[in-house]
Amino acid sequence: MAEMVQEVKMAEMARSRIRTPAVICSSSQSNYEEMFDYTVKRLMKEAAELRDPTEHYHAQPLDGVKLPQRKSFAGYLEREYDIMDANLKATLGEVDFVSTTADIWTVNNKSFMGVTIHWINSTLQRNKAALACKRIRGRHTYDVIGAEIEEIHSSYGLHGKVVATVTDNASNFAKAFRVYQPCNLESESENEEEGDDEEPTFTDVIEALSTASGDGQFSLPPHYRCASHTINLISTSDVDKHLNSCADTKAVYRSSIAKCTALWTKASRSTLASEQVEEVSRRKLMVPTSTRWNSLYEAISRIITIPLNELNPLCVKLGIKCLNEREYQFLKEYCTVMKPLTVALDILQGDECTYGALLPTLTSLMSKTLALKDDLSRMTASLPDVIVKFKLRWLRDERRREHVKELLTTECRKAAPAMTMLMCPNCQPAQLKWTFLILRTSPQKASQQKKK
Repeated sequence: MAEMVQEVKMAEMARSRIRTPAVICSSSQSNYEEMFDYTVKRLMKEAAELRDPTEHYHAQPLDGVKLPQRKSFAGYLEREYDIMDANLKATLGEVDFVSTTADIWTVNNKSFMGVTIHWINSTLQRNKAALACKRIRGRHTYDVIGAEIEEIHSSYGLHGKVVATVTDNASNFAKAFRVYQPCNLESESENEEEGDDEEPTFTDVIEALSTASGDGQFSLPPHYRCASHTINLISTSDVDKHLNSCADTKAVYRSSIAKCTALWTKASRSTLASEQVEEVSRRKLMVPTSTRWNSLYEAISRIITIPLNELNPLCVKLGIKCLNEREYQFLKEYCTVMKPLTVALDILQGDECTYGALLPTLTSLMSKTLALKDDLSRMTASLPDVIVKFKLRWLRDERRREHVKELLTTECRKAAPAMTMLMCPNCQPAQLKWTFLILRTSPQKASQQKKK
C-alpha cells in the first residue's frame, strides 16, 4: 500500500513539473520577449528532451515576469512573425542564386508541406531558412504540388533565382516538375522518365513569352532527387525485393526477420520481457519503424550483439521461436553488407555535408561494398550487387554494358586504397574512418520501353 501511495505522489509530482506556473498577467514588451524565450526556446526544448516523467524536470518560474493575456501574446507572435518574414525577404532580395527543398508529410490525419531555402552569402557562408509549413488539403496530385511550390517561391520573390529544388523520389513530385518544366530545361526527374531515342523538340521562346496563358500556367525550377531518400530506398525497397525474390535468401530472410519481429514485439509490449532482455544484453532492444531511416539495420545490429548461446535461452523464456545458426549468420552478414550504406545515410543527413563530397565518396563506397563479396556466404553474396548500381542506359549494346561494368568495378577496387591514403596519409588502415556516400540509379528501362 505504501508503494502505491508513493507511486501516486511521484505521478502527481511529474504532472506538476510540466505545469506552467500561474502568475499575474501583464502586457509589457519585455515580458513578451522573455515569455517567448521561456516557452519556445527553453520550455519546449526541455520538455521534448524529457524521457521519463519522474525525472527531475521542473518549469522554473520567471522572476519578476508576469504572463500576458492569451490574445495579447498571440498578437505579439503575429507581429514578430511579420518582422521575421520581412527581414527574410529583404535578405533574399540581395541574393542572386538559391536552392530550395520541398516535402509533404501527414500527421494526425492532416497533411503539411514544408519548404526550405539555402544560399551562400557574400562572405561564402552557407545560410538556410524555412519558407513555409502550410496545410495541404485534398489529394496530393502533381498540379496541387506544383501550384503550392510556385506560390511559395513567388511570395518571396524567387522567380529566376532558384537554381534547383530537391525533393524525395515520390512520383507526384517528379511529375509536377516534369510537367511544369519551362523551355525543356533538363532536370533529373525528366531524364529519368524519357527514353534515349526521342527526338529533341524546340520551342520559340519569344512566342511562348508573348502568348497569354489563360489557364494560369506556371513553371518550376530544375528538379533533383534527394540522395538521402534514394539511399533509404535502396536499404528498404531494393534490398527487400531482392531478398524476397532470390532463392538462396528468401526462406532464411523471412524466417529470421519473423523471429526478430516476435522478439521486438514481445520486448516492447511487456515490461517483464523488456527487463529480461536488459539482463542479457545490458540495454534495450530497438524496434524498427518505417519513418526512421536505418531503423531495421540498427534493430538487427542490437540483436546480433547478443551471442547465440545467450539469445536462444532468452527466446525460450519469452516463449518465442529460437534462431538457428544459419539464420543468425544471415543476420550478421546482412549487417556487414548494410553498414556502409547506413553510414552513408547518416552522413548525408548531416547539416555540414556538402554536395561536392558526393561523387568522391561514391567511388569509395562502391569499392568497399564490392570488396565484401569475398567474405560472404552464398546467402548474401549477391547483395552487394543490388546496392551498387549505376546507369548504363547510354550503352545500347549489351556486351559493351558488361564491359563498362567490369571496367568501373576494376577502377573502383584500384581507387579505394589510393583514396583512403589521400584522406588520411599518416593513418594506418585500421585507424581510418570511412566516408560513405552513394547515388541510387534507376533500373535500365530503355530496353523494356523498346519492347513495349
